[in-house]
Amino acid sequence: MTVHLNADPAELAKFSDLAHRWWDPDSEFRPLHQINPLRLDWIDGLAGLSGQRVLDVGCGGGILSDSMARRGANVTGIDLASKALKVAQLHALEAATPNVQYLETSVEALAAEQPASFDVVTCMEMIEHVPDPASVVRACSELVKPGGWVFFSTINRNPKAFLFAIIGAEYMLKMLPRGTHEYAKFVKPSELAAHCRASGLDLLHTRGMEYNPLTRRYWLSGDTGVNYLVATRKA
Repeated sequence: MTVHLNADPAELAKFSDLAHRWWDPDSEFRPLHQINPLRLDWIDGLAGLSGQRVLDVGCGGGILSDSMARRGANVTGIDLASKALKVAQLHALEAATPNVQYLETSVEALAAEQPASFDVVTCMEMIEHVPDPASVVRACSELVKPGGWVFFSTINRNPKAFLFAIIGAEYMLKMLPRGTHEYAKFVKPSELAAHCRASGLDLLHTRGMEYNPLTRRYWLSGDTGVNYLVATRKA
């Protein structure tokens, strides 16, 4: 069976070029390091990571994958950015992270090979970078076991998100390199919810993620106007 590659070569090149800086907490990836404890605790609090078989889709350099493995999960991280994956593998070796492996494959290809194989699937800050978000959601649903958890995080598409996520984060505060995000690819919560329903995932929880540039503090809230997370379960 031929699986269409749901990836943008320009997006893969963008993150590959920055791969060597992935584990530098003061680099362009500082926001990922800062939000990781929030999303890790939220996922663990709902799904209970210890002893679970977990798939991290679009794992990049492995920030979330590594931390979930350290919570006792057996983690597989997948990505199509080769350089980022090599960084993730090297970090796992250097840090002696237990129970984590990294594969260069697409989520659609893995779904065709290993359906219903994981207790938990995470897909963080990824669907706003692919041509077909619905395909990613569908593949995540196919990979999780019945009753298993699937988590997504992405960015809303509205004027507030454009102001905060692009103008603010990329141009004014320079938290991210210019061009990191493309407004047209942002995903509204209603659109993500529709993709989930169509894929047999029940949406159970939604949380917004906010940031104060003065204190550099992130927190979860009920405001999904910009960054947000959703927790779903396979029917």
